[in-house]
Amino acid sequence: MRALILSDIHGNLEALQAVLAAAAGGYDTVWNLGDVVGYGASPNEVTDVVREIASASVRGNHDKVCSGVDTAETFNTTAREAAMWTREHLRPDTAAWLREQPAGPLVPPMTDVALAHGSPIDEDIYIQNIRDAWLPLQSMQQQCTFFGHTHVQGGFGWEDGRWFAVTPKHSRNGSPSAWALSIQAGRHYLLNPGSVGQPRDVDPRAAYALYDSVASTVTFHRVSYDIELAQGRILLAGLPERLAKRLREGR
Repeated sequence: MRALILSDIHGNLEALQAVLAAAAGGYDTVWNLGDVVGYGASPNEVTDVVREIASASVRGNHDKVCSGVDTAETFNTTAREAAMWTREHLRPDTAAWLREQPAGPLVPPMTDVALAHGSPIDEDIYIQNIRDAWLPLQSMQQQCTFFGHTHVQGGFGWEDGRWFAVTPKHSRNGSPSAWALSIQAGRHYLLNPGSVGQPRDVDPRAAYALYDSVASTVTFHRVSYDIELAQGRILLAGLPERLAKRLREGR
């Protein structure tokens, strides 16, 4: 089985379209790790695509807030403004679908993986370092847990009392780039495909991953997209200018 893993699309239609075009023909199913909406100016359009293609989804914190499941009191000013804009512009069916999405972790049928938005211990906790990853790695039932939330591609692993970081190595010439990780028996992995719509690892290209259960690999990808068009949609929608600027910065 080959799974296309998407996370943190954040209403960025141009980035999502670029990822699907780049990954076309290379996967059998799609897994969504949450935060389909928030920040970007195309929440309904992006959700329509994810609803159609994803066989498994978990909710993100922005999905909860934008659909009314949770409040925005923990969000910073920019995130709160974007969430309120999104809530006002969601179609009723889009909001209903977002409200129906389950909390992670979720185990897709017939797999040895789990899907989460944040930590599998708590969906709202960020896994940013080994201190955050340590407890989930000790308690994991599946070999791999895929998570998002941080918008940083990579992850962490554990084997026989030894932890290690997973840091994809990509070319920076602007062309599509891929880096493959071999999944080793006896190891546990927490892996982040990166953010499709708002990367924060100083690489503005859209990020995603492909999991191959037969080859026992996870391949991390980066692909360029029309950032200017995505920025224009944000500005025309009246969303905070910072949300447009950061797409070019990749942070």
